[in-house]
Amino acid sequence: MPRRPINDEPCPVARAVEIVGDRWSLLIVRDAFDGTRRFGDFQRGLGMARNILSDRLRKLVEAGILETQDASDGTAYQEYVLTPQGESLFPVVVALRQWGEQHLFKRGERHSVLIDTRTGKPIPRMAPQARDGSVLTPAATAVRKVA
Repeated sequence: MPRRPINDEPCPVARAVEIVGDRWSLLIVRDAFDGTRRFGDFQRGLGMARNILSDRLRKLVEAGILETQDASDGTAYQEYVLTPQGESLFPVVVALRQWGEQHLFKRGERHSVLIDTRTGKPIPRMAPQARDGSVLTPAATAVRKVA
């Protein structure tokens, strides 16, 4: 069965997953948040094939998540930088990180930690909040589907 075109999909989650829902795209975005900017640095850090990296970078640029710019050091290289739209993926990456920390590591197992650079302390857990600041659970929400 052919997939529905992305622009016809009424679900925001489905549209987002179409763009950043594969392993490599999210890891590229994660590394861009960590300061990676050059093709070779993405490839070395991720250990992925050049053709796959090239394809994912192209798609992220086309989607407006990354943009290319001249290298900041004046060389002939191009760099990939997050756009404001790409930077708005930060809470998504943090939520995935925190889920992984909670469910994919044994108690006491070492892992990287995201810290607040102002305090040097790990960032607090994220949770969806109601307008009054209370934490929302899945049971307290509903999706209003398009008719």
